[in-house]
Amino acid sequence: MKIINIVRIILIIAGLLLLANVAMVLSVSNPTIGFAMQGALSLFLIAYGVLFNKIPKKVNIAAGIACVFPIAMVLFLGIYGNVSNADYTEDVVIVLGAGVIGERVTRPLASRLDTALYYWQRNPDAYIIVTGGLGNRATITEAEAMARYLQRRGVPQNRILLEEYSTSTYENLKFARAILDEHFAGEYSAVLVTNDFHIYRAVQTAQRVGLYVNRRGAYTDWYTWPVNYLREMLAVVNMWMS
Repeated sequence: MKIINIVRIILIIAGLLLLANVAMVLSVSNPTIGFAMQGALSLFLIAYGVLFNKIPKKVNIAAGIACVFPIAMVLFLGIYGNVSNADYTEDVVIVLGAGVIGERVTRPLASRLDTALYYWQRNPDAYIIVTGGLGNRATITEAEAMARYLQRRGVPQNRILLEEYSTSTYENLKFARAILDEHFAGEYSAVLVTNDFHIYRAVQTAQRVGLYVNRRGAYTDWYTWPVNYLREMLAVVNMWMS
């Protein structure tokens, strides 16, 4: 089989798998722009594979070169998010919201909360602030659902602070800082918990609102990597440009 035909088959199969992945992940997560991006990429790969042998060689080479940046960016985000600098002496753990369906936390959010719980079990003097307002598929705020999750697993209510009005990473951190400044009435140290792909942007955003934090990334299910990294790359580029 000619190499050109192998490339065509790989592109078409990759596109079909990404398209199927959109439907699967959407059934367990809140819809985001990442799903639209992944759907568009899926259709592009399928079309590119079908037309591959009709596309000029120079265009194919340029397309291959253009893939270097997103691949490098994914590697950077993944490595950064999986290197923790938490020292387990911080005063507070900041957990960013990640979607609630009804009253149930989604899998990405459960991963963040489990990471925060792991941290708290090793530093029970720390407070945990949970952040997030009312989502479009939720019947209670993200913060309330997160607090209930932690309490069921042994975290005392008086160790949990709630920020229930935010709708974005920026607001999560801005509003959380206001609560923490009032609660501690002085200097305090913090560790930020979110999914590994999201850590870099979250830390940079925290600095923008005056929070200088350590970081502890939470595990991300492998089958959600495409949608999450596509969305995150766009969000990071937008952050760099703003």
